Amino acid sequence: MALEFAIFRVEADACTWQESSRNLAAAKARAELLGAAASSLVYKRASRMAPRACLPAVLASALLLLCMVPTRAIAQQQIAVRETSSRSLPDAPLAKTDPENSAHEISLAEGSASVAGTVLDISGAAVPDAEVSLSHQDGTELHTMVSGADGEFNFTKIHPGPYLVVVNAKGFAPFVSEEFAVAAQQAYEVPIVSLSVATASIEVMVRPIDLIAAEQIRAAEKQRLMGVIPNFYTSYIYDAAPLTWKQKFSFAARGTFDPVAVIGVGFAAGIEQANNSFPGYGQGAAGYSKRYAAKFVDGRSSDFLTHAVFPSLFHQDPRYYYQGSGTVKSRLVHAVSSAFVTRSDSGGTEPNYSYLLGDMSAAALSNLYYPTANRGAHLVFTNAAVGLAGRVGGNLLREFLPRRMTTNVPANREQ
Repeated sequence: MALEFAIFRVEADACTWQESSRNLAAAKARAELLGAAASSLVYKRASRMAPRACLPAVLASALLLLCMVPTRAIAQQQIAVRETSSRSLPDAPLAKTDPENSAHEISLAEGSASVAGTVLDISGAAVPDAEVSLSHQDGTELHTMVSGADGEFNFTKIHPGPYLVVVNAKGFAPFVSEEFAVAAQQAYEVPIVSLSVATASIEVMVRPIDLIAAEQIRAAEKQRLMGVIPNFYTSYIYDAAPLTWKQKFSFAARGTFDPVAVIGVGFAAGIEQANNSFPGYGQGAAGYSKRYAAKFVDGRSSDFLTHAVFPSLFHQDPRYYYQGSGTVKSRLVHAVSSAFVTRSDSGGTEPNYSYLLGDMSAAALSNLYYPTANRGAHLVFTNAAVGLAGRVGGNLLREFLPRRMTTNVPANREQ
């Protein structure tokens, strides 16, 4: 009875621990061994005790033996059972993966289509180094690359959808293809990418001629020989803009009333005073004042008539155009002839009516304020000859004095 109870208890524990069949057999063998020992001990004690006391003694001995099983052995058996059960249990089934489906999902994520083409000019020749852009209809650039030596381009890993191809190359007009749709895994070929030669674009800034002339006048008014003597009427710009009649009068006023010119009149009057020229003016302060007034009027009337009045009437340019190059003879001829030949406002060459008539008119006006004894035709021609000689002499100085002696000379090509 005790043996059966021990065997039953071991079997119950084995079921609780989820032993395998092999471990259960080992447990039974150990239980039988213990049971045999217990039976032997019980038998010896039973033989000594009264028959009534046998049954309780046997039960107590069985319980004592079962409690004496080492706890460590039970723990080792539990660990062994667990390891065995873990090895005996089949592995959980793993999710199966399809290589083709995985590759398809990756290609969809990266883009599986491609767009290719060849950039050509109108003659069919390849255009290398062209900037090719793949974009949407709204102008959003998605990819950009440069065409190869043979003009080819190829955009890979493109997502399905509508696209445009835009091509820019130096010397060619921009090219924009028609919108096309690309499907998944499609190798799309752009049919025609032909670049035409760019149309030449020249930006021309048109400015009013009178505005240009005004700027040139302001620059000329800063020109002074040795930084002192006015040299306003010498043009170092061969193709200077023509002057309007208002500009001719303002330019003449600026030159004739320049402080240096007014001081020059004083020197000329002093020389006449010293030489007792035009004795009718007398000597002393009164004589000097009359001479100064006569020279002042001579100069102002001559300047306005030759530089403003007649040039406006005949549409002629009152300036002297500096040549600055060529032989000495050619420059000498140019300087002398400029007193007799001048440029028209339209750019042609004409007789210098403005100066010749202006000089004669100024000389004729001198009969109004010179002494009575000196008036007449002789005075007119004398003053006209002096004015003409002064014109020729001034032109020679303008032409042959070094250009660097004049300040604020604008840079210009020499003719």
